[in-house]
Amino acid sequence: MSGWVKIAGLGPGNEALITPEVTEALAQATDVVGYIPYVARVAEREGLTLHASDNRVEIDRSQHALQMAAEGRRVVVVSSGDPGVFAMAAAVYEALENGPAGWRDLEIAVLPGITAMLAASARAGAPLGHDFCAINLSDNLKPWALIEKRLRLAAQADFAMAFYNPRSKSRPEGFVRTLEILREECEAERLILFARAVSTPEEEIRISTLADATPDMADMRTMVIVGSSLTRIIERQGNPIVYTPRFTPAAEARDQA
Repeated sequence: MSGWVKIAGLGPGNEALITPEVTEALAQATDVVGYIPYVARVAEREGLTLHASDNRVEIDRSQHALQMAAEGRRVVVVSSGDPGVFAMAAAVYEALENGPAGWRDLEIAVLPGITAMLAASARAGAPLGHDFCAINLSDNLKPWALIEKRLRLAAQADFAMAFYNPRSKSRPEGFVRTLEILREECEAERLILFARAVSTPEEEIRISTLADATPDMADMRTMVIVGSSLTRIIERQGNPIVYTPRFTPAAEARDQA
């Protein structure tokens, strides 16, 4: 088959953070498929058809992309950030697994991008400098009971935690409960980073503690990063730096022995 599908990450927002690999794929594409605001980031040109769709039709979108590729078209499926992190790569492969056998012969590639999580961490310093986990707080595709279990276990394991989709207008109670769980499991001084619209003109960075954090500090454009018990803040002129040391106290004691 001459067609292909490339599942591409457009990064957190700034065009400078789109990788050259993704830029080249877009230049070669005949079709771009994705969620409406992500497709809007792709410049129109002759020979390129843009297929924008709603956020809750990922499988339909993936099937459409695979079918066009089977017909010989060069299709880029776009996501923000990285397509393998709570995004379209898994949806395309789900459609592939359950679709016609012939689709499995297509050329399919995932082109990584800079995630909002990593962009937010870099802007603040290095809060993800040691072990961390990422949790999607949306209960659209999994039950809240599972989210709560993962939150508790991650806090008990003392991971730094990055939260995607923390608080929407339709389900603001989820992040209220998230803060309650964290306060049950963590100390009040635990550092929390609220990074909104990182790398865009609307960027806002706020550093708080668990004691002072409020639900309205987050929305769907906010990446929330909760530090581990070892995460520190370096005060200085200008923006402070938040980082998590690479060594735990037990490791330091062992290396000094």
